[in-house]
Amino acid sequence: MAEISEALKAAMASAAAKSAAGSNATDQLRPGIVPIQEQGSPAAPADHPATEHGVDLSTRYLGLELSSPVVASAGPLSQTVDGMKALEEGGVGAVVMYSLFEEQLRHEAARMEALTELHEESFAEAMSYFPTKAANTGGITDRYLELLEAGAKALEIPLIASVNGATHGGWVDVARRMQDAGAAAIELNVYLVPGEVAVSGAEIEARHLEILQSVKDAVSVPVAMKLSPYFSSFGHMAVELGRAGADGLVLFNRFLQPDVDIEKLEVVPGLELSQPSEARLPRTWIAALRGRVEASLAATTGVETADDVVKYVLAGADVVMTTSALVRHGAQYARTLNDGLASWLARKEMTLDQARGLLSVPADVQADAYERAGYVAALEKAKAVYGR
Repeated sequence: MAEISEALKAAMASAAAKSAAGSNATDQLRPGIVPIQEQGSPAAPADHPATEHGVDLSTRYLGLELSSPVVASAGPLSQTVDGMKALEEGGVGAVVMYSLFEEQLRHEAARMEALTELHEESFAEAMSYFPTKAANTGGITDRYLELLEAGAKALEIPLIASVNGATHGGWVDVARRMQDAGAAAIELNVYLVPGEVAVSGAEIEARHLEILQSVKDAVSVPVAMKLSPYFSSFGHMAVELGRAGADGLVLFNRFLQPDVDIEKLEVVPGLELSQPSEARLPRTWIAALRGRVEASLAATTGVETADDVVKYVLAGADVVMTTSALVRHGAQYARTLNDGLASWLARKEMTLDQARGLLSVPADVQADAYERAGYVAALEKAKAVYGR
């Protein structure tokens, strides 16, 4: 317990120092981490409008210059060009298109193979040869790429393409085509539920690295990995992905957890919009990884109000993604999130860069001891509050 107590003291001292440092906290408390402007990154463009509070919210993500850290994550609002334009007009800094699924790619490939076999012995002079209607209809991939191309031309903000899958195959070709269609970056959403008991954790980690490496070798645009938290050592996995070339890490994917209907005796699939309480896990890991990985850190899940955006920024997120809040309140709600963030920054007399990572785990503190100290402190507080 002595070791934990010392870590707790260090954590409390660090938090107090950060609070006292005020607007200079970023420079003073993050040794070795150079602010964006000092890294040679270009200053915010003049055409980036400040909010009504006079605060510049421009930021960088995946090396891309964004007018706002609020980003529309992959979801139903990006299924049309009009939907994307509405998000842009609402104030998001970038749009992640809805995902193209690996299963769709496999189904499409099988369909094309079947069509080829159907007509492989036909010849042009045959009077009875008429290709089926399906043979002349654009597939799912083509429709996605056409929308991506149209959206990239219509938007002034970056449009990020998304592929959702779990195995090694099928990513490379479609990623290359997404780049050619105008994607500013590509998000690889690795939705992998390791339900096969014969597959080891090492194999799961290796698969993620193989997927990333194969796509990075095929494209020149930035590549982000959207991940689940379910690794035996997520921090190590994040560092390894950064070393392998991931330009960004998106934390976290939400696994859809089915319910059980006890009357019909069946499993009921369900999809619920995220709630603010779900932000605690990704926020914890973003705070732990800030300054320990070179990749951009994107927060997703649990965003409902501007306060949620502020909390993610304080933890160290470069951008804060949301779909649920925009679905609930409409694309224009991004403006409310931006204004709330700007209002908080103005009230605290801080810039966005100064606030970012202010409450992250200090770079010179052992992260596991820091987290353990917080855990023990929380339990001690619970005993004092509820043990009366």
